[in-house]
Amino acid sequence: MPVVTAWSRYCQYLFADRDIGFSLDVSRVRFAESELVSLFARMTDAISAMEKLERGAIANPDEKRMVGHYWLRAPELAPAAEITAEIRQTQVAIGEFGRQVHDGGVEGAEGRFHFLLVIGIGGSALGPQFVAQALGSPLDQMMPFFIDNTDPDGIDQVLGELDGHLGTTLVLVISKSGGTPETRNGMLEVEKAYTEAGLNFAQHAVAITQTGSKLYETATKQGWLKTFPMWDWVGGRTSVLSAVGLVPAVLQGIDTEQLLAGAAAMDRLTRMTDPWKNPAALLALMWFHIGDGCGAKDMVILPYKDRLSLFSRYLQQLVMESLGKELDRQGKTVHQGIAVYGNKGSTDQHAYVQQLRDGIPNFFATFIEVLKDRDEPSLEVEPGVTAGDYLHGLFLGTREALGEGRRDTITITINSVTAHSVGALIALYERAVGLYAELINVNAYNQPGVEAGKKAAAAVLELQAKVIAQLKSSLPPQTAEQIAEALGLAESPEWIFKILQHLSENSDRGIKKSGGETPATTTFIHVK
Repeated sequence: MPVVTAWSRYCQYLFADRDIGFSLDVSRVRFAESELVSLFARMTDAISAMEKLERGAIANPDEKRMVGHYWLRAPELAPAAEITAEIRQTQVAIGEFGRQVHDGGVEGAEGRFHFLLVIGIGGSALGPQFVAQALGSPLDQMMPFFIDNTDPDGIDQVLGELDGHLGTTLVLVISKSGGTPETRNGMLEVEKAYTEAGLNFAQHAVAITQTGSKLYETATKQGWLKTFPMWDWVGGRTSVLSAVGLVPAVLQGIDTEQLLAGAAAMDRLTRMTDPWKNPAALLALMWFHIGDGCGAKDMVILPYKDRLSLFSRYLQQLVMESLGKELDRQGKTVHQGIAVYGNKGSTDQHAYVQQLRDGIPNFFATFIEVLKDRDEPSLEVEPGVTAGDYLHGLFLGTREALGEGRRDTITITINSVTAHSVGALIALYERAVGLYAELINVNAYNQPGVEAGKKAAAAVLELQAKVIAQLKSSLPPQTAEQIAEALGLAESPEWIFKILQHLSENSDRGIKKSGGETPATTTFIHVK
């Protein structure tokens, strides 16, 4: 792109807001305004639909619920006074609990809490993890740890790091239903660790869940320290500014008032009806244009700041769970979605930027530029040049190289990584995802594919119980096919083989594998 043209497009298509310290540059997306005319009309309808959503329209008809994460940073906009009051009361209660913990008014068996262990999965972990890394420091009030999977070895690793410190560790268990298997499993494993350490788990535990859920009942019955609410109108992937994200952030010592203020400030911008003055609408329009309205190109997130390295993981759920849908709102098969990946610059320049520059052009890149290097003066690694100057030069160089290769790029610039700017980034992408979903006519707020996966997992565990029972009832070693035939499940030998292969590698499960050069001839026996 010629320098003069690039400069003129930059000046023409740069959106900037000085109050937030934010700008969005779409000038390096290859579009002509004439190509966007029909899209702008559709975006007007999308913005109107978003207005209705914020006023309390039912956005998730299959679950008959509203979607109101925007009210979390502007409670006065909630459609009912009781919702407004509950949001404000919860935020006050979170702040008060944080002060009690930090002051030692609430403490563990071995004194003041110094460590924080968050147990959750999906939106109950990705958002809090992103905020914790982006805004944390060695001087935090509490050091956060996360269990975000049902991997026993991963759980052991985290508990190993907290070995000897459980008495000063506060545990947050986050699950809307209280029945999420991964979170329940993590809770049971941690509870066992407390019992083995001679400690009362309930005296170190806090629940974040829906009133009346299984987790709520457990916390109430056992007398946990505190329970904070999750509401049915807040989805997991948009819950980071609810108690889900605010409780761990407050305990860590992060300024949640600024986090919410940044999100509220971005919300105000992204309610603008003129797409050129609405950064979320601009983002959504670019996604649609680049991907031909069908997600034809992947979204690569390249933040040039270590603190933002988890942003792409957070966005993977927000974008892909919201937009990855088989059916549109009328039930027509559309197979929509946008794949998201990324890590950080300049690390990625030594990983996959080579392919981005010279390989298959199946993506668009979003650079996140952070102007402030650090709080203190920087060392000159060369005369007149700091490490931060190098990082900025690598960002500009990579951006230019991708432009030369006719790759579309978007650049988001923030002055610095603060609670305010992180809140603004969260709100920007939440709104952009909602607007894009309107453009492609899918429901951004359900997740049928996730539910299908949960049902399949439950079916596997049900089959496992039958397989173990069959082996216990028969002395001779059996192949997967023989077990499938005995159970009347001739179509399931692969599942049965995989189940038994897993069990046989864990000696405490009582399954022994023997013989067989192939899966068909491998036999299993119960040895307990």
